[in-house]
Amino acid sequence: MQNCAIVGINWGDEGKGRMVDLLTQDFDVVVRYQGGGNAGHTVINSYGKFALHLLPSGIFRPGVVNILGNGVALDPENLWKEMEEVAAKGVPLTPENLKISDRASLLMPWHRALDGLEEARLKDKKFGSTKQGIAPFYSDKYQKKTVLAGELLYPEHLKEHLKDLLEWKNLTLAGVYGAEKVTMAELEAWLDTYCEKIKPYICDTGAFLRNAQAEGKKILFEAQLGALRDLDYGIHPYTTSSNAIAAYAPVGSGLPSARLDAVVGVVKAYSTCVGEGPFTCEMFGPEAEQLREAGGEYGAKTGRPRRVGPIDLVATRYGVQVQGTTNIALTKLDVLSYLDEIPVCAHYLVHGKQTDEFPFPALLAEAKPVVEYHKGWKQDISGVRRWEDLPQEARDYVEYVEAQIGCHIGYVSVGPERDSIIIR
Repeated sequence: MQNCAIVGINWGDEGKGRMVDLLTQDFDVVVRYQGGGNAGHTVINSYGKFALHLLPSGIFRPGVVNILGNGVALDPENLWKEMEEVAAKGVPLTPENLKISDRASLLMPWHRALDGLEEARLKDKKFGSTKQGIAPFYSDKYQKKTVLAGELLYPEHLKEHLKDLLEWKNLTLAGVYGAEKVTMAELEAWLDTYCEKIKPYICDTGAFLRNAQAEGKKILFEAQLGALRDLDYGIHPYTTSSNAIAAYAPVGSGLPSARLDAVVGVVKAYSTCVGEGPFTCEMFGPEAEQLREAGGEYGAKTGRPRRVGPIDLVATRYGVQVQGTTNIALTKLDVLSYLDEIPVCAHYLVHGKQTDEFPFPALLAEAKPVVEYHKGWKQDISGVRRWEDLPQEARDYVEYVEAQIGCHIGYVSVGPERDSIIIR
């Protein structure tokens, strides 16, 4: 397995970070290929507990090269703060083990400002943005109105480019939203405070990846969020503004010639969702609060309580299909151990008709869950490391999910730690 992508199958927050951290033992390079600092990958290992937002989750493995690809929304301010936090816990960060694509675009200070202004304008029709500037950033990128990280290495060129962008962007800030204009002095201070610090890590990562490929190195591609938040295939318009699917990995990584040998899709043993938008399987009241507390379901970036529900087989099956998944990692199975009966969203009702097909976004608000129940195992399984040592009811649940979603479940996570895993 030379090239493998690790992706989310549902709404994000499935546990991709812990799987990247685990599987990097078998890889030479980890590339984050899309998204920005608007979501968190929680990793627990010998260094401690981390909520990574931009750094690739392979950063903890000695000898592994970690790359932020050209498809990433590169936020120098948040990246540098994250680098400081990680380094403070003893994790080595050098230009040898962390590389930033010179073709990655910079998320500018005005992108966060515009994100908040637009959410305020939308009021009760807001998208549920984390206000990290992601949508304005990608909008500017496709208008060719961004600064490439490599431009930081050419100060005179950068200065002229920033003047043009500043004039253009202030038309929107002041003219559309009535906000304060950004000054060149503010931009220069931002460049000095954050961008100068990340300059040593910027390089031609495309050339590095081509050489790695030629040498037969094993490359792991890390996605942010999940299939249902993908810009093209997700629950539009309540998606992120980039492509979270595995098919985008070669493009966003900087290695468009790459061919994926495997796609590991990560699925939580129940469902969670941060932010706005349709969530057919959602639980409410005490039942939801009990599951939220059992799973510690609060956003790694925002701290917001996650919406929760039973595993959604309709949505998960769809996620498996659009991701082209070859193997599944089922996470947080141990969280369900308190339940006498485990609910499962087995089908949808749309306009009174039962369906197993994930609906077009305009129909999702009408969808109702058809819930079935499976016998629980009612014992702590967090210490189990072999499939045959799981209670029969837990094995039955995993095998049922596997059959319904049409993809082998090769990994079963029973805890957040690196070794809390059962490999089938």
